[in-house]
Amino acid sequence: MAASVAAAAGRLRRAIRRSPQWRGPSRRALSSEAPPTQAAAVRDAFLSFFRDRHGHRLVPSSSVRPRGDPSLLFVNAGMNQFKPIFLGTVDPRSEMAGFQRVANSQKCVRAGGRHSDLEDVGRDLSHHTFFEMLGNWAFRGVYFKEEACSMAWELLTQVYGIPEDRLWVSYFGGDPKTGLGPDLESRDIWLNLGVPASRMLSFGPQENFWEMGDTGPCGPCTEIHYDLAGGVGAPQLVELWNLVFVQHNREADGSLQPLPQRHVDTGMGLERLLAVLQGRRSTYDTDLFSPLLNAIHQGCGAPPYSGRVGAADEGHTDTAYRVVADHIRTLSVCIADGVSPGMSGAPLVLRQILRRAVRFSTELLRAPPGFLGSLVPVVVETLGGAYPELQRNSAQIASLVSEGEAAFLASLQRGRRIIERTLRRLGPSDVFPAEVAWSLSLSGNLGLPLDLVELMLEEKGVQLDSAGLERLAQEEAQHRARQAEPVQEQGLQLDIHALGELQRQGVPPTDDSPKYNYSLQPSGGYEFSTCEAQVLQLYTEDGTAVASVGEGHRCGLLLDKTNFYAEQGGQASDRGYLVRVGLQDVLFPVARAQVCGGFILHEVVAPECLKVGDQVQLHVDEAWRLSCMEKHTAVHLLNWALRQALGPGTEQRGSHLNPEWLRFDVATQAPLTPEQLRAVEGTVQKAVGQDEAVYVEEVALARTAHVPGLRSLDEVYPDPVRVVSVGVPVAQALNPASQAALQTSVELCCGTHLLRTGAIGDLVIIGERQLTKGTTRLLAVTGEQAQQAVDTAVMPQWQRRELQATLKALQRRANTAVRKLEMGQAAQKTQELLQQHSEGPLIVDTVYAESLSVLVKVVRQLCKQAPSTSVLLLSPQPLGQVLCACQVAQSAMPAFTAEAWALAVCSHMGGKAWGSRVVAQGTGSTADLEAALSTARAYALNKL
Repeated sequence: MAASVAAAAGRLRRAIRRSPQWRGPSRRALSSEAPPTQAAAVRDAFLSFFRDRHGHRLVPSSSVRPRGDPSLLFVNAGMNQFKPIFLGTVDPRSEMAGFQRVANSQKCVRAGGRHSDLEDVGRDLSHHTFFEMLGNWAFRGVYFKEEACSMAWELLTQVYGIPEDRLWVSYFGGDPKTGLGPDLESRDIWLNLGVPASRMLSFGPQENFWEMGDTGPCGPCTEIHYDLAGGVGAPQLVELWNLVFVQHNREADGSLQPLPQRHVDTGMGLERLLAVLQGRRSTYDTDLFSPLLNAIHQGCGAPPYSGRVGAADEGHTDTAYRVVADHIRTLSVCIADGVSPGMSGAPLVLRQILRRAVRFSTELLRAPPGFLGSLVPVVVETLGGAYPELQRNSAQIASLVSEGEAAFLASLQRGRRIIERTLRRLGPSDVFPAEVAWSLSLSGNLGLPLDLVELMLEEKGVQLDSAGLERLAQEEAQHRARQAEPVQEQGLQLDIHALGELQRQGVPPTDDSPKYNYSLQPSGGYEFSTCEAQVLQLYTEDGTAVASVGEGHRCGLLLDKTNFYAEQGGQASDRGYLVRVGLQDVLFPVARAQVCGGFILHEVVAPECLKVGDQVQLHVDEAWRLSCMEKHTAVHLLNWALRQALGPGTEQRGSHLNPEWLRFDVATQAPLTPEQLRAVEGTVQKAVGQDEAVYVEEVALARTAHVPGLRSLDEVYPDPVRVVSVGVPVAQALNPASQAALQTSVELCCGTHLLRTGAIGDLVIIGERQLTKGTTRLLAVTGEQAQQAVDTAVMPQWQRRELQATLKALQRRANTAVRKLEMGQAAQKTQELLQQHSEGPLIVDTVYAESLSVLVKVVRQLCKQAPSTSVLLLSPQPLGQVLCACQVAQSAMPAFTAEAWALAVCSHMGGKAWGSRVVAQGTGSTADLEAALSTARAYALNKL
């Protein structure tokens, strides 16, 4: 063992000796020769040291995509994958349960969420969104402080050869507020290792006490620092290595309790370590980055990178170098791990990173189109040896990066045209319309960052309508909240008279077959065709047919054909935009499409005049549509998997899906067991992993009548009908003699589906409950949502069921914290409502509250601050339920009582109410909240 460590150390020292001595930021042109293997030598020496000399097990880096941890967008520390050990939730049957001494080099991304370095990247010489964390761990007390400190000192001084007089250490100096004394044990260990007291620092909890979160495992830490000054003048310390001694648990009440088992958790950034070993003041001057910086210089023709920052960086050229180099590493690693740029969560952050890289490369470095994709092989060359998934997926990474770059450049060019056209219509003192800026933004149609839109307007000397933009952001947040609920608000509808008039005029039903016009590209992405159509009819919000609509009006739009999927069969409607043919720079956002008697009605907000007879071109929101396709194909696989687990007689009772989640109702004799839930997930994941082809074909309905195993619902199907078959051609599946429909998923379905199952990525059942006796509702997520477990669930449903007995015992301890949280939420919502409503005798409004308890607290606090006001609040909940709470002012009684007020409103919603003359509450169900609010106002005004 010692020999192999010595050999690794020797290779490392020889590599380091080949690098020039410390000169600070390099200002020389970078060589075009192949880069040396210094980074690989440093990484190898670390792993070899812990494996061979100290008996550690080397564990591969986990994916940067966290699994079962909704608190994280990305893995941001080496300890993330070991959280189950720290939390005591590790499956005792798993390989991880046997871990004792472990070491690895972990891929980490810090962008988005609480720990984000995204906006700092490029501004200085050290921040990164992607970095490698070298770490070693000791679980359950197999070793602790003395061994951890000794190993770290040995590695740094004997293997890496860092002079001892350049190293300083800090330790926890205690915290009088919590009653924790100083970590004298760590101090004494360092003294025994030969660190003089003059190079030891004592800090408080902010610097030297590590916590996983607001609650949970925590403990003191000791850090090893490197002195950049080398004894010349005042020390210039940079942190090298953090050694955490996990020995306490932060309780819900803020107190600290000792952990039953202690752990060691250490982390050292490879990039910073390399800068020290290679005598560089910047991590960007190490051999992990120099090949990239050289490739950027050669590909752009910009002046060579010279390491300037701040005012010295004229034109921000060096800033752009650092941004592009950092971001292409992050993009490559994330895509290799299955996180692709997208529209929500981690994919949205990655999309922002991609577009930020494009901005800096094109605007500051003047890079040619396709430039970013050309950097991927350089990343693969520098990191692929340590992380083979980069080599395996290099072609896909380059393709996705290039596609994203091209799409953003096209959006940027189009955005500039739209801005120019809009500015020509504005007066000298007009602000730029918020609606146009929103349509350009990441949340709108073109995907331009809002800060870029503001910068483009600033260059023109034009101010943006910030208030209007804030209003649109709030509306978008509310819209997303509604999308997360199975019961959606009712959009524009064609009533019986409008439908009759269309039929009288001989208007044929809308041809929506173009919604199936999409294809799978060799890169793995989908291409969705546009659709040109004619405006046949326009409707106002009240359903009146009109020949034209003006600027800013919301209307219903009927076309002769469409590529939009209208909500039906449990699949959410498409959204997107349309443009008039010949006027491509005016976007008409399409919020949804609904089917009414065979006609597809598009809900549109018109930024300019639109009239009957106009020719338009329709564009679906591709990310939205693709997410729905993933969920719909997953629903079919889930249906099949349930039959496999529960028996061939298992029947589907309904489903609903949108880009975020899918819901599936199934007939069951009893609640699913954890084993059945696990088996169902496993069956789906197997089909996804095999990337099976999805065959779709229209056939005569009669051909499907007697096919064994064919799945269909109790509804009316068109004739001919579409058959969706996974893994087996439709003709073979419909052959009764083949029995193929008994062996795979074959269903009648008019929805839009993937062409191969692999794009689903993953499926996790995150919720399960009994709707009624004999009917179970499952809630599931796919792809990125499955990996991040987006829901309050932090684990798959089968695993949660196994731990329910344990969780019940912990629930009592959490009640106090929940009450505190509810009071805080109530106070915040109270202030928001008081700002919205002027003083008066009555407040009737809606507000989102997680529970009836929170809603009552909001009402009580409102009445406490406005004692002469009577208040009634409604809170819409998932599944169509509405919570109600009210309180009547003392001056309004006895003619006006809370109990009677709540009863009147809840009865209108088909529910019930209870309470007293002063305070009452209740529940009901309605899709028309405005009608319920009108009932509440009318009743109160009559009594007042």
